[in-house]
Amino acid sequence: MKKLAIAIALAAGLGIGSLAGVQAKLPAPPPKSDADKAAEAEKAAAAKAKEGAELTKAQDKAVANYKKGKGIVESKTTAASTSGKK
Repeated sequence: MKKLAIAIALAAGLGIGSLAGVQAKLPAPPPKSDADKAAEAEKAAAAKAKEGAELTKAQDKAVANYKKGKGIVESKTTAASTSGKK
């Protein structure tokens, strides 16, 4: 019976301790300096440019795959040269 009481008390203590840990607040982060903000903006711009380049590459690959599957051949002539107008 004593072992059961100890186990219950231990479980209750762990439960209360975990609830207290969940309710704790972290301190606010320090404000960012102008240099940190500029570096972060530069990093974000570089990431956006890289994502744009990757998207363009993927789109070109998809178009090439589509044209290959459909048997479409790209012509080297433009619309103005085929219509006879300059």
